[in-house]
Order: sequence, then C-alpha cells, then structure tokens
Amino acid sequence: MAAAVRRSPYKDFLQPALQRRFATATLVVLATAYFEALLLARWSSWLWSWFPLGPTGFRAALFFLCGIFVIILRISQYHPGIRTSDSPIATLVRYAPRWTTFETLFTYALSAWIFSLVYLGTVPDDAGFERITYFTYDRARLNEKPIFLTTHLVLLGIYQGVRHLYSDIDRLSLGTAQPSNGDSSKATGEDGHVSTQMRRFRDQLPKIVVHSLHQSVMGLLLSASLYPLLLRDLLWRVNMTMLRPLYSLPRTNVPPANLPYSPSTLLRCLAASVMVMFAWTAANTAFSLLLVKSPLKNGKPLTADAKDPNGSLLNGLKNKKLSIKCFAMWELAYIARDFPDRRKAIFEDMDRKDGPMWSQVYKICLDTLHTLSSNIDAYTAPPAPATTPQQAETALGDKPRTSAPPKEDHIFAPLPSNKSAFRTSVSSAFQNAALAGPGGPPASLSPVAKRTLHAARSRLLEAAAPNAEIEVTPSSFFRELALKYVLSSPLAGYPFRQTRRRRLASAVLGSPYGEPSLYVNAASAVSGLAVSSLREDRYGHVQRDVASLIRELTSLGEKLNAFVNEGGMGKHWTDVVELEGEDKCEEVEEVVNAVKHALKRVIVAFEPYARDLRLTRGEVKKAREVAGLEQEVEVREVMPEMVQIR
Repeated sequence: MAAAVRRSPYKDFLQPALQRRFATATLVVLATAYFEALLLARWSSWLWSWFPLGPTGFRAALFFLCGIFVIILRISQYHPGIRTSDSPIATLVRYAPRWTTFETLFTYALSAWIFSLVYLGTVPDDAGFERITYFTYDRARLNEKPIFLTTHLVLLGIYQGVRHLYSDIDRLSLGTAQPSNGDSSKATGEDGHVSTQMRRFRDQLPKIVVHSLHQSVMGLLLSASLYPLLLRDLLWRVNMTMLRPLYSLPRTNVPPANLPYSPSTLLRCLAASVMVMFAWTAANTAFSLLLVKSPLKNGKPLTADAKDPNGSLLNGLKNKKLSIKCFAMWELAYIARDFPDRRKAIFEDMDRKDGPMWSQVYKICLDTLHTLSSNIDAYTAPPAPATTPQQAETALGDKPRTSAPPKEDHIFAPLPSNKSAFRTSVSSAFQNAALAGPGGPPASLSPVAKRTLHAARSRLLEAAAPNAEIEVTPSSFFRELALKYVLSSPLAGYPFRQTRRRRLASAVLGSPYGEPSLYVNAASAVSGLAVSSLREDRYGHVQRDVASLIRELTSLGEKLNAFVNEGGMGKHWTDVVELEGEDKCEEVEEVVNAVKHALKRVIVAFEPYARDLRLTRGEVKKAREVAGLEQEVEVREVMPEMVQIR
C-alpha cells in the first residue's frame, strides 16, 4: 500500500511569502533612513559625507532603528478586515483599554525621542541648539531650545500614534480575484511582483511628502499650545536637576521669561518633524502595499509546489485564523479564474477523508456566505426576554400564605399619564366635596343639581387640562437634550452618532472585524468553479450541487438586497446630521454586488439546463430577478455538454 502524501499546512507556504514581503518593506525603511542621513551630512569631505561606514552610516543606522520600530509594530498588530462598531465611542470603549493601544503610543514616542537625539547631534553649532550655553563670566545656562524640540517630537509621536489607532492603519486591505465584465483575464503574476509594488510605492511618494508636511504643521501647532501650558515647568525642573551635578547651573528652577519660539527654532522643529513623519509614513505605506500582494509565486498559486496542493489549500480554507483563511480564499478565487489545471485537479480529487475536494470547497464557500445571513439575523434579533424565577412554593412546597402575593407587573412600566391621573383625582375630589354635607351625603340629588354638578366639574377639568397634557419621562427628556445640544453638532455629536454606514458594516460583516474580500472571493470562487465545470468536470459531480447553489445564492442575494437597499436598515435616532458618504457602506455594497454577480454567472451558464437540474420556472425567474437579468433564455431539450447523474 502506498504511503499517504503528507499534507503541508497552508501557513508553511504563506509565512515564507510574508517574510519576503517584510524584508522588502525593511529595505524601503533602510533606503529612507540613508536618504535622511545624507540630508543631515555636513559635506566637509567628498568621501565620508556619504560613505556608509562613516558618520552618515551611523546616523542612517539610528534612523533605520526609528523606522523599524514601526515595521515591528505593524507585524505584531496587522489584521484583515475593518473595525465594525455602531459608533466611534463604542470603538473607543472597546479598544482603548487594550495593551496594543499603549504599545502603539509608546512605539511612536520612543522612535521620535531617538530621532530627536540624532537630529540634535547633527545640528551645526551656530544654530543655538546646544544643551548648555555660556554667557558673561563663563556662567553656564540651560538652553530651552533642545528641550522644546525633543518635547515637540515626542508629542508628535503620540499624536501620530493616536492617528494610527483612529485610522486603523494596522488593517490590511486584501484584494479580490473577480472576473471583469464576465471575462477571465489571466493572472501573469504582475500583481504580486516586487517591481509592481515598488512602482506603486513610487507613485505614492508625492502624497507621502504632502501628508508629512501637513501633519508636521498640525503637530507643531499642538506642541506650541501644550508645551507652555502643561509641560514647560516640569521639564525645566527635571533637566535642571539632572544637569546641575555636571554643570555650575543656577539653583533656581524658574524657567526663562521668554518662550523658545523664535522663527529659526520653529523652522528647525518643522524640518525635524517632516523628516520623522516621512520615515513613519513611508514605512507604513511600504508595509501596507507589499504585504497585500496576490497569493502568487512566479505566476502560480502559492500551493503549486506542495506535494498535495489541494490538501494544503483545504488546510488554509479551514483555518480559524482570519488572515490565513482570507489568503487561502483569495488563492482559490485565482484558481477558479485563471488556472484550469488546478480546477481540473479539484474536480477529479475524489478520494479524500472528508469527501471529494469539490464538495468540501463548495461547503466552505457556502458556509462563508451564510455568515452574512447569520450576522444580519443576530443584529436584528430582539433581545431575549428576562427569565422569571420560579415561585417559592415549587421549592418549599405548598404552605398557607399569610400575605398577599407579590405583584407581577413590570416595575419599570411607565406611570399613568399626568393628564389622566390629574383628571381622575380632580373629578373624584370635586364630586365627593359636592356630595358630602354636614350630615353626610344625601340619599339622592335632583336632576337640576346633578346637571349643575356635572357642568361645574367639566369647566374645572378644562381649565386644568393644559397643565397636564404633556407626559415627560427621563428617557425622553435626555433624548431631546442630546438631540438639541450634542448630536445636532457635526463635531460634538460625531463620537455618539450611529450612522447608517457603520451600522450596515456591523450588521452584515460581523464584529469585531469584517473582511469584505473573504465573502467576495468566496462568491467568485464557487461560481467560477461551477461555470468552469461545464467544460472541465469529466465526471459531472458539480452539477449535483448547481441547483442548490442557485437557490442559496438567490436566497442570500434577496436577503441582502432587502436589508441594504430596501429599507431593512432604518435610520437611527442619533443620526441627525446629513454627511456625504455616511448613508452607504462601500464594503457592504461590494459584497452585495459580488453575490449578485456570482448568481448572474451561474444562472446564465446553467439556465438552459434548468429542467434537468430540477429547477422550476418560478425558481429560475426569481433567480433572474435577484441577479438583475431581464431576458429569459430558452431551455434546451438536449444537453450534450452535461453529464446527467442518475
């Protein structure tokens, strides 16, 4: 008996590819560091000003350390998918207490501090940035300019860390392998080639420069505002305490009267800010571009060189880690679109432990798409009612009750309206006062007396009614207060506003992360394999599942369309400010269009064989409506392309 072929895990092929991409991003950081080191060179010697083993190389190594911190941070925190939450304040509450938040802020602050030390060491002596200055009689004085520059760069690092967390820079925007206009364009490997990614990085350089300049100006304004208000006295005392044992400094810790905000100082701070911001932005851009290359190697799928390519691919598709599963699904979509040999291998792979390869791929893709429906059901499901505890009699037995049983009314039920309660009390009090006399109520009243009593009571109630018409509850009061003073403001109400875009992403893509490319590639892969089976499935195993595939895609497409486009997701009461782009979610729209396009491909290819697939005319008509097709195709009586399985 032949030995079973070892199935290598999918990560054995993905990890080397990712490591090569990490190395390429590191080279970009090194080139950026060497370029900035050249900018700070004094060019007093034609050799040592640029030679890597001289002072320039030492500065480049330290600058490289500042950039590599960002790469290490990205490696430890990268994730596919967008963060899904109903409001920004919900995102803040969920992610702010985590260790990764402190790690991000500390990484950028440490990188900025190291950069400030290197930059101060390269500033010319006549710039006035030495730590100790000497005036008359050789008396040493502490210079505030380097203190402000270092503080500014550290604050800029914290500011960049906050922007990093707010913009979710750690997210990887994975691609898709959808056919364009129904045609399958062959994958040549250019999307995953290093030269293509470097060309894209080069095209991003002007944007990186503009972004660095803009953020540097914002950071300088922030530092100039916070430094004298919060940090100046403390930092001055700390520096005086540390340097007084080394220099003959004054005993007083009072800072100078003038702030170090001269034009030359601010220009130096701005130049240093642009350099360090450029290093950070270049590192982040290179990492984001290079890591999301297509799962191809030399124009072939990553698992092409495996001993068991289908088994390794299945291992990735079944992996519980979202990043590995997304890359494996992306590779499957490429196979369904561009690689007929691998498609035939999937159709002909029958002797697997858990069933044929096609059956497992079909189930995995449909389970992935069913997640969308499950997410919608979970989001729209009403909260479970609170369970009432059993009565004490069931546990202690029947005993004689000595008091009235407890009330079972809802304790949080609203009180009767002020209007009805007031009217009832006034009416009863007025009638009792009228009927009561010195000797008690009379036995009866005359008709005239009754009419007079009724008219007086009505006039009194009408006069008191305007004061008791409006019912005010605490919830309605605070809601009106929030709508009037907080949510109506575009800036103040932003953290609490639950926009339709955010709620759509949470409802459809799930939480805490939702990766649209996973669902797009799943729909593209299963539909592409089904359509290709007409020519490449020699045994006709795929056609057994075509009818159920059409029904599942029809049901899912109808549910998504009803929820997203037909009012299934209403407008939240906090969404009171009309902002452009907040009404639609691009990621959800991409998923909806992918499901619709997959259904269109399958129904166009298999509608002529609907009778043999046991699809009714109603099912075909419904599928065409969901897919957006109009004209019907005549059903063929003879189907030589298909193999009927009885």
